[in-house]
Amino acid sequence: MIRYILIVGILLPQSLAHPGFFTSIGQMTDLIHTEKDLVTSLKDYIKAEEDKLEQIKTWAEKLDRLTSTATKDPEGFVGHPVNAFKLMKRLNTEWSELENLVLKDMSDGFISNLTIQRQYFPNDEDQVGAAKALLRLQDTYNLDTDTISKGNLPDPEHQRANGNLKYFEYIMAKDKDANKSTSDDPSDQKTTLKKKGAAVDYLPERQKYEMLCRGEGIKMTPRRQKKLFCRYHDGNRNPKFILAPAKQEDEWDKPRIVRFHDIISDAEIEIVKDLAKPRLSRATVHDPETGKLTTAQYRVSKSAWLSGYENPVVSRINMRIQDLTGLDVSTAEELQVANYGVGGQYEPHFDFARKDEPDAFKELGTGNRIATWLFYMSDVSAGGATVFPEVGASVWPKKGTAVFWYNLFASGEGDYSTRHAACPVLVGNKWVSNKWLHERGQEFRRPCALSELE
Repeated sequence: MIRYILIVGILLPQSLAHPGFFTSIGQMTDLIHTEKDLVTSLKDYIKAEEDKLEQIKTWAEKLDRLTSTATKDPEGFVGHPVNAFKLMKRLNTEWSELENLVLKDMSDGFISNLTIQRQYFPNDEDQVGAAKALLRLQDTYNLDTDTISKGNLPDPEHQRANGNLKYFEYIMAKDKDANKSTSDDPSDQKTTLKKKGAAVDYLPERQKYEMLCRGEGIKMTPRRQKKLFCRYHDGNRNPKFILAPAKQEDEWDKPRIVRFHDIISDAEIEIVKDLAKPRLSRATVHDPETGKLTTAQYRVSKSAWLSGYENPVVSRINMRIQDLTGLDVSTAEELQVANYGVGGQYEPHFDFARKDEPDAFKELGTGNRIATWLFYMSDVSAGGATVFPEVGASVWPKKGTAVFWYNLFASGEGDYSTRHAACPVLVGNKWVSNKWLHERGQEFRRPCALSELE
């Protein structure tokens, strides 16, 4: 059954300046300022046209009165030498001046500004991506047609959406034909599942994933819940946290997931975001067949990488992770900052490399990803949870907090229960940053982030 959603259907000119606007809400906010500037320019053009018409109107009214008087007694009128001179002057020069005024193009400034700004406009890919995002949100959060078409999302400030129904139907029909051609060929279907790293029960996992995104299907029992606690954590009596220990909360038992509260300040968050914004580019994934990085429809966000040596705040954040986890960050990957776009998501995946991906991190020379540290750098009005479909866990974004879990067992084997996903952002702007810690350098260290839970 075809679902109808009203969306804006204006095709904007193609641009290569900032491809993938729809994958980052943070960069999309720049478009608001761009459009505001264009509206101001347009109003200036309208004012110039109105001033021009006012001049023409004033001139016309003056001449209307003059010619009305003159036509009553033409001979008597031109018999006056001054009237005769002014008639010659008007027809010889003033009407030419009026002609120049009428022909004067007042749109030069507006057109020039529009031409400059157009290079920063979204393109067709952005519009199609935003349309698909609406479909994804409707599917994931079970939104009925009327709710999403009227813009009645869970946000009191969300404005009513308007748009081009026929264009949206075209996008849906196009996707339907593409999916049909794929499903007709079993070999293609297997390849698609393989590329996404999906298990045989991919569809059931998809259903579990979407349920968890909606806050349904969480498998925590009351008995297990009683064993989850909050505590003060000093990082194995790390001098930095003895007098001011970190606030730690158990989010899940198996796999062990803990959340640190008030672990990154608003000021630090703004600095990290400011450093990342100019570098944000479409987030990529490892292609298991080629081993190269590539974009994917199941990861809709933009990311940037920050090194500790380029800013003291980034260096301080890295050391904080090391102090609280007891893991060496010198072999970790750089701090990855991500901003999610319209319906931004990252479907179920593993952070660690599986046995069939032995060369995934070969170039780094630091072994597998032993653990994941994830900062939440914004609150999200609706959606955007981090979910673990294998175990039925949902972790919701809370600005200033961070969650941590191990991807590998002590034996070095991967913990498949850590397969996780970033749910689509329904309303709001989601910023996160994460640190992937690797095996090398941890041989003689004493991990402490989860020591109380072991």
